[in-house]
Amino acid sequence: MTTLKVHDIESAPEESKPFLQKSVKAFGMIPGLHGVLANSPGILEAYQTLHQLFVDSSFNNEELTVVWQTINVEHECHYCIPAHTGIAHMMKVDPELSEALRNRAAMPTEKLQVLHETTLSIVRNRGNISEEELNRFYAVGYGERQVLEIILGLSQKVISNYSNHIANTPVDAAFQKFAWKTENISN
Repeated sequence: MTTLKVHDIESAPEESKPFLQKSVKAFGMIPGLHGVLANSPGILEAYQTLHQLFVDSSFNNEELTVVWQTINVEHECHYCIPAHTGIAHMMKVDPELSEALRNRAAMPTEKLQVLHETTLSIVRNRGNISEEELNRFYAVGYGERQVLEIILGLSQKVISNYSNHIANTPVDAAFQKFAWKTENISN
């Protein structure tokens, strides 16, 4: 049951309409999440801005996917996991990487594994990660910029994951084939 209204352009608050039009231009539709966020123009603008900033970060498509899906799976977001699986396909990310992330399996390379583990530690420990974890992150080729960019991605995902939990946002038709449930994973 959806507990928050999912807006379209006609029903949205006036201040949200330009952001929903931006969604239509970018995606050819209004993703359900954007329709939910339209209830508060500020959060929709923040989400879209954070999304673009994270996409424009120093991470490549595989790394973006690792950060997004690590957070989505940890937060058990029924909406974002299938959505980002579909997005990863559009970004030409290897489907095996997506499946590994969805199922909390090992990453295909040490560098991606360390990115996954560092992201998970930041989420689970609320940013309180050890010097050893940071040194391992740096040792595989990442730097201070990338650790801060994980926090940028986390900021975006907190908005979407938490909003989807409260709204019980229906998964968009385009992503339903990638549906995910918590029983899909083993801890």
